[in-house]
Amino acid sequence: MVQCEMCGSETSSPNRVKVEGAELDVCDECTDFGTEVKQQSSSSASTKYSTSSSGSSSSSSGSSSSGSSSSSGGSSQRRRDMFDEMDELAQDYDETVRSAREAAGMSQEDLARKLNEKASLIRKIERGDTLPSDDVQRKLESALEVDLSAGGTTDESEWSSGSSTGEYTLGDVVERKDS
Repeated sequence: MVQCEMCGSETSSPNRVKVEGAELDVCDECTDFGTEVKQQSSSSASTKYSTSSSGSSSSSSGSSSSGSSSSSGGSSQRRRDMFDEMDELAQDYDETVRSAREAAGMSQEDLARKLNEKASLIRKIERGDTLPSDDVQRKLESALEVDLSAGGTTDESEWSSGSSTGEYTLGDVVERKDS
């Protein structure tokens, strides 16, 4: 007997349905809450990512993982994430903006006028109370001729591993407080 993933009741023949983007094994009563998913035959289902020893859950997780890889064009590459292409804001962005503004001989009001933004926003950014939006960040970088992104500036020696395999372990990157 398998438990319904929505209501928790025991069911001998769960139905695979998609509810708000998630595929669930549910009982007959909960099937109406989603749309039924056609299952692939177990011979074509990949068990590469299966960690379960029960037959029903490994074949269902295998079919869901092979279904997701086929939706990405069948490639074996990792799915692209929108955050991979975003630059992170430097931690000292507030000090960078303030020192660049002062070096240019501008007041907060002058900079705000130049950027077509409010002076209160410039004050908040320089205090570190608010993060600049992408648009405001681009304006600041252009007007003050500074780089506020922290992308790719990590010290590579910090990430050097003692392992000859080139893989990192938690011990390679963690800093202990007691040492």
